[in-house]
Amino acid sequence: MAKQLGVSTDLLDAMYHIDEHAHLFTPAERAALTLAERMTTDAHGVDEDVWAALQAHFDHGQIIELAAVIGLFNYFNRFNDALRVEITPPPAPRAPGTTT
Repeated sequence: MAKQLGVSTDLLDAMYHIDEHAHLFTPAERAALTLAERMTTDAHGVDEDVWAALQAHFDHGQIIELAAVIGLFNYFNRFNDALRVEITPPPAPRAPGTTT
């Protein structure tokens, strides 16, 4: 989906090694990605440094929204992995001017 929205392959690949490619992300993006990584791998690792970085770029409501979305996607991934749900491929693009 990210590629369909114009995100480059290089940027997507950089997300696997954010620390090595920090220059590709804004400070706000790095703060949000750090939250996502910590919540996904060790929620107890969301420490004061993570909160300070988040609060420098986001208000309280935005931080809650980030955490909610991260938590929801972690749930979806665990649910689908546990039940071995197959990924549905995206539909083929439609020709311009067609409907349905």
